[in-house]
Amino acid sequence: MFEEAQLYAPVTRSGDDVTVHLAADHPGAVDPEYRTRRNEIAALAMDWRPGTPPPIATYTDAEQEVWRIACAELHKLHRRLACAAYLEGRERLQLPEDHIPQLIDVNTMLRPLTGFQYVPAAGLVPLREFYGFLADGIFHSTQYLRHHSVPLYTPEPDLIHEVVGHGNCLAHDRFAALYRLAGQAARRVETAEALEFISKVFWFSLEFGVVREHGEVRTYGAGLLSSYGEIQQIEHAELRALDVGRMGVQTYDITHYQPVLFCAEGFDEIEDVVGAFFTDVDDAMVDHLLHDASAPT
Repeated sequence: MFEEAQLYAPVTRSGDDVTVHLAADHPGAVDPEYRTRRNEIAALAMDWRPGTPPPIATYTDAEQEVWRIACAELHKLHRRLACAAYLEGRERLQLPEDHIPQLIDVNTMLRPLTGFQYVPAAGLVPLREFYGFLADGIFHSTQYLRHHSVPLYTPEPDLIHEVVGHGNCLAHDRFAALYRLAGQAARRVETAEALEFISKVFWFSLEFGVVREHGEVRTYGAGLLSSYGEIQQIEHAELRALDVGRMGVQTYDITHYQPVLFCAEGFDEIEDVVGAFFTDVDDAMVDHLLHDASAPT
C-alpha cells in the first residue's frame, strides 16, 4: 500500500509544545540543536492561518550554508540533466542561491508568473488536501532545511526540494498547468483507491519523471531535480514508456533510488499522456485501469 506518510517525520502538539519525531537514523536525530530548530519551524506552520502571509523563519548560518552548497551543486547538474522547461522556469523565477528565500519572497516572484503561491506545512499534508489545493494554485511547503552534516542529502522533503525542485517547475506555464490539472483530478475522484492512483501517477511524472530531449534523457521531476545523488543515477534506471496504467500501480521504495522511471519522448507527450489523464480521470477510469493491471497476461 502506498503510504505518503513515510516521506515525513510525524509532528505532534501538546499545548504550546510542538515536536517533530525524527527517525533514529535521521542525520539530525542526535543533534539537540537541530531538533529544536525543527520543532520551532514546525510550530510556525502549525500557528499559521489561511489567508495570512507565510510565516518568517529565521535561519542559522549553518542552514544558510546548506542552501548555498546544495544550490551550487544542483545548478551544475541541472545544466546537463534538467529538461528545457525546468531551465526556462529557473530563469524566470531567479531564486537566490546565496541565501535562503522566505516563502513570502518566493510568492512575490512566483505569483506574477503563473499564479501559484506557497503556504507553510509542518510536515505531512493529507493527500486530498495537498493535491486538491494545487487546483487553486496553492502548494503546501515545508520550511526546514536538511541537516548541515549532509548538505547534499535529505531523507524527507525539505525547503530545497519544495522550492528548488517544485518552485522552478511552477514558474513555467506548461508545468503549472499540469499541477493544476492534478489538483482538479484529486478533487474529482471520491475513492481512496482513485486518489492513491492519481498520487502515483504524479509521483512517477512530476516527482520522478524523465524525458528524452535531443537524444538525451533529462529529468522534469522535482524529486530528481532536487536530489544531488539520484539525478545522477537516471542513466542506470530501467526506462519505461509513458503509461499511466502502469504508473498508477508501480511500487516504489523511497529509501532507495528509483530503479524504474517512466520516460516521455518530449514534453508534448507529458502533456498528451499525463495531462490528459489528469483531465479525464474519474473513479470509473481508475477501476478500469486497476482491473486491466490485475488481469493475467
